[in-house]
Amino acid sequence: MKIFTRALTALFFLVTPAAAQEISLKGAIDIHVHQGPDSAPRVIDADDVARQAKAAGMRAVVLKNHWAETASLAYMVRKMVPGIEVYGGLTQDIAMGGINIEAVKRAADMKGGHARIVWLPTFDAQNQVKGKGPEVKVSENGKLLPGVLALLDYIATRKQLVLETGHVSAEEALMVIREARARGIQVVATHGMAGPTNLSVAQAREAGRMGAYIEFVYGGVLEKGSKLTVEKYAEWIKAVGPQHCIISSDLGGARPYFRPMPAQGLLDFMNALHKQGLSVADINLMAKTNPARVLGLEP
Repeated sequence: MKIFTRALTALFFLVTPAAAQEISLKGAIDIHVHQGPDSAPRVIDADDVARQAKAAGMRAVVLKNHWAETASLAYMVRKMVPGIEVYGGLTQDIAMGGINIEAVKRAADMKGGHARIVWLPTFDAQNQVKGKGPEVKVSENGKLLPGVLALLDYIATRKQLVLETGHVSAEEALMVIREARARGIQVVATHGMAGPTNLSVAQAREAGRMGAYIEFVYGGVLEKGSKLTVEKYAEWIKAVGPQHCIISSDLGGARPYFRPMPAQGLLDFMNALHKQGLSVADINLMAKTNPARVLGLEP
C-alpha cells in the first residue's frame, strides 16, 4: 500500500487533466481527512496524506479520527514530511469519554500545539445512533446540556481550538453555533447540509449569519446509493453564499469501490463545482481562504 500511494503522489500531476489547470490546489487546506493508522480501515497512512498534499502544493491538512486524538500524529507527520502544515484534533465520541473537557485539555496541550478541531460526537451522537446503542447526548428538552456549555467555556479559553458540530441534529447544531459564537469560538457545521445533520437552506443561512461555516464534503457524493450530487451542493452553496462555506474531501476511508485519494479528491471536487457555475474566486474562498480563517492561519 505504501508503494502504491507514493506512486500516486509521483503521478499526481500527470493524471490531472489539462483543463483543471485553472483550478489549483496551491494553498488549499483540507480540514477533513481520514487516514491510517486507525481502528477502521483506511486506504492511506497519515504520512502519505501529507506527501500527496505537499506534492500538490497544498498548505495544510487536518487529520481526523473518530476514536482517538490526532494532535500527536500531526506532530510526528510534520517531522516525517516537512514543508506542509498538519493539524489534528479529537471527537467527543464514547472512545474519548464523550463530552470530556479533560481529553480536550490534553489534546490542546500536546507537544507541538497542533490540535485545532474539537468535533462534537459523530458516530456516537444521539442523532446518529437514534436509540440503537450507546450514545452521547448534547441536548435535552431543547437545551444544551451543562457539560456541553462547560466544554464551550473551556474551548473559548484556547483560541487555537475550533468547534465542529459533528453528527448532531440540525436543531442541536444551531443551538451549539449560537452558544459557541457568543463565546467567540470559530465553528464549522460538519458536512452540515448532508446527513445526519441535514440543515435546511434557511437553517444554513441562519448559521452563516451567526458567523459559522457550513462544510461540504466530496466523499458524500461518492458513496454508493447517495442522493447527494455536486449539482445539489452547488445549488446549496449559491443559496447560502460561498463566504459562509468550506469544501473538504472527507476521503481516505476504505470502500469496496474506487474513490480518489484525499488531495486528488479535493481537486476533483473543486473542478466539479466550477463546472456547476461557481467561480474560481468562490472556489478558492471555500478551499483556501475560509479554512485558513477557521484554523487561524491568515497572515
